[in-house]
Amino acid sequence: MAQLETLLVSSPHDHIRVVSLNRPKQMNAYSTRMCEALCAEIDAYLKDDALRVLVLTGEGRAFCAGGDVSNADDDRDHLMAQQLSHGREMRDGMHRVIQALHHLDKPVIAAINGAAVAGGLALALACDMRIADESAKLGDTSGRFALLPDEGGAWLFPRAMGLDRALKMTLLAETYPAREAQALGLVTEVVPDGTALEAALDLATRLAAQSPLAVRLAKAMMVQGLDVTLEQSQREAALSVMIANESDDVKEGVRAFFKKQTPHFTGH
Repeated sequence: MAQLETLLVSSPHDHIRVVSLNRPKQMNAYSTRMCEALCAEIDAYLKDDALRVLVLTGEGRAFCAGGDVSNADDDRDHLMAQQLSHGREMRDGMHRVIQALHHLDKPVIAAINGAAVAGGLALALACDMRIADESAKLGDTSGRFALLPDEGGAWLFPRAMGLDRALKMTLLAETYPAREAQALGLVTEVVPDGTALEAALDLATRLAAQSPLAVRLAKAMMVQGLDVTLEQSQREAALSVMIANESDDVKEGVRAFFKKQTPHFTGH
């Protein structure tokens, strides 16, 4: 396991990378340095074809409590002295992280081991799937500080739970227990306390066994399909089929099916 200043990074299984937010005293509230480190890890995951699934989680009793309102960030004073100070803080910080996750064509799972609120909820929703401990709390607490859902929540929250529920959550600064959050569309699966990471790794292992080429193309098609017409989506699908159908993975899948064997996909 590699220990960075704000992250713990490990590869517990073949093809899987785990990144843990590592500011437990601040409930993993993000800082400028954490955002820079997260962007670097996301980029490394994207560029490494041997890695097929990324799991994000948090150390201690929280997934992520949003931005660090304690201002315990050595780089913040430097940013505040520059032009467009607060705007640059967001643009160069959590905005970059959320956009990097949103544009990834490889799967990302959030293992929510505790509070995922405000920017922490935006971070979780930027992942493809969210596995939460039963005692985890999710919501938008930014209003308690007269702050805004500015990390990407204003875009992500309504898409996950509908505009009316997102407005109620944000304007009243509400948080929800994991099972209620699941019913609202914020969580994919709820598991017993202390098992979110284990469950996420089990899911990651199953995803990693699939064709990485098919996984990447299918994810890209579905994400793009949210913002285009059916006809546009089908045109993109036709182009993707030209890549996938001629791949070694399709040949391997067909071979394994007729041989009644487990396929071994390489992504070629």
